Order: sequence, then C-alpha cells, then structure tokens
Amino acid sequence: MPYNCRHCGGTYCADHRLPENHNCSGLQNWNDPNSVFDSGFDESVNGGTNTSKSASSRVLDALPIDTGPGGPLAYFRGNMTYTFLALIWLTFLAQWLTLLIGGGALHRTLFILTPQHPEYVWTWVTSVFSHNPGDILHIVFNSIVIFFFGPLVERYVGSRKFAALFIVSGALAGLSQVAIQIYQGPVIPGVGGVLGASGAALAIMGVLTVLNPKLTVYLYGLVPVPIWLLTAGTAVISVVLIGTGGGGNVAHAAHLVGLLVGLAYGEYVKRTKTVRTSGQFRLGGGGPGGPGGPGGPGGRRRF
Repeated sequence: MPYNCRHCGGTYCADHRLPENHNCSGLQNWNDPNSVFDSGFDESVNGGTNTSKSASSRVLDALPIDTGPGGPLAYFRGNMTYTFLALIWLTFLAQWLTLLIGGGALHRTLFILTPQHPEYVWTWVTSVFSHNPGDILHIVFNSIVIFFFGPLVERYVGSRKFAALFIVSGALAGLSQVAIQIYQGPVIPGVGGVLGASGAALAIMGVLTVLNPKLTVYLYGLVPVPIWLLTAGTAVISVVLIGTGGGGNVAHAAHLVGLLVGLAYGEYVKRTKTVRTSGQFRLGGGGPGGPGGPGGPGGRRRF
C-alpha cells in the first residue's frame, strides 16, 4: 500500500516510506543541535553539526539572537517563505531610510535594476526584494501572494530549491524587462528601471498551476476559481497589455517571464518527483495587471 511522507508530501511504497530511503527533501530542514533525536540515518546530526540545514536556518544561526525553539526568530527557521517576506519588508524600510538619508540617486543605485547600469549585479537581487516606496499596495499585494502560495511550493520542493526559484525567477524577470527597455531605447539617464517581487510571486503561482491546477483559490475570500484559471487570466492580461503598449508603469513582461519560469520548473518537478497536492485556501485578490497592482510613478516599472 502507498505511504505519504509527512515531511515532503510524496507518496512511496513500503520500501521507500522512510525519509532516508527516498532522498526526502525534508531532511535538509532537520534541526537537532543536541542530537536528542539522532536516529542514525542522518550523519549530519552528530554532536551539534548539521551540514544539510536549509538556507534560512544557516542565516539564523549566524545571528546573535536565540533562534532555537521558543526563541523570537524560531518561526523563520527552516521556512524560506516567511524569511523572504521579512526581508521584503525590511528592505522596504531600508529603502525609505536610504531616500531620507542619501536621496533618490543612492536609492536607485542600491535597489533598482536599471537599463543604464544592468552591470550592477547586486540590483539583480535587491530589486526583487524592493518595492515602490510611494505605493504601499505594491508590496502588500505581492506579500499576499507569497504568503499564501509560497508555503505550498516550499513544501513540495524544499526550502533550498524554493529559495533558488524565488531569486532566480525574480532576477530573470527583472533582467528581461530591462532588456526590453534597452531594446526600445533610447536609454535616458535616471529614467526606467524595475523593482518588485511580482516576477518571483508569479513563478510560485506557475509551479502550483502545474502541480495542482485544480487548487481552488477564493479571490477576495468570496469568489472560488481554480488556480489554472487565475494564472491563465494573468498571462492573457500581460500579453495583451504588452502587445498594445498599455499597462502604465507595470512591468508586464517581467510578470510573464516569471510565470513562464514557474511553469517550466513546475513541469520539471512534476516529471522528476512525486508530490501530494490537495486543498483550497482564500486569497485576497490583486489590482489590475496582476499581483503587482496598478502602475507606479516616475517612469519606473515595478512588478
């Protein structure tokens, strides 16, 4: 009879039901610093060393704060979704401080991926976590999508792969939008650029669409729709607005690239790993143009 692994959600036969017998992705989140639960199947659980910790666990270990069970940051250990959400809001705060102290030029250099300086490689990442400081709905809508969809995808693929998906898809989405701005030209100093986590958020939606297309999402807590329909609608809107040149300052090309990356990765996961998919949840809907909401000011595209 089949067995469901409560760590990774996969379905396995009797010979592979134990985590150590099916290369369980949940093992990377194993945290047993005192070797209390050392079962012998994980050599990293030995005398307080753990070479297979998740990325978020390693980051928390480096902080001078108690991050163990019961500590103030224990909730983020082994949980990249909420770690990234915290980083998004901390980055938002840092953006405001930068604007107040260093002005718009420094803010643009640190947080916005621009067509003038795509070689500023740090903005490939910082722009994913940054949002338009003058549009609170921008960060709120992206946070809602990541909050609801992120844990499901992280549960399917593991924290490490989820982190890679989030950052890579967000960076590719931003770079694609900047490439379009460069192609359309001319590149005017101080004009253009992209920031926001919508590309990564739509990549997460893309993965879920492939792995669980019938997952019911309650828009605004009221309207039930399957996630495939929500994803298809977002893609159609982006394609139409790209083709007509509409959409204001919303980076629809970045939305579309992020979604395509997620769909491709979801198909890869579907073909290489058995996952258990079920359930439904409520999602507060985003504004026009997808989770990023309405366009932002200043000729700067946010996604």
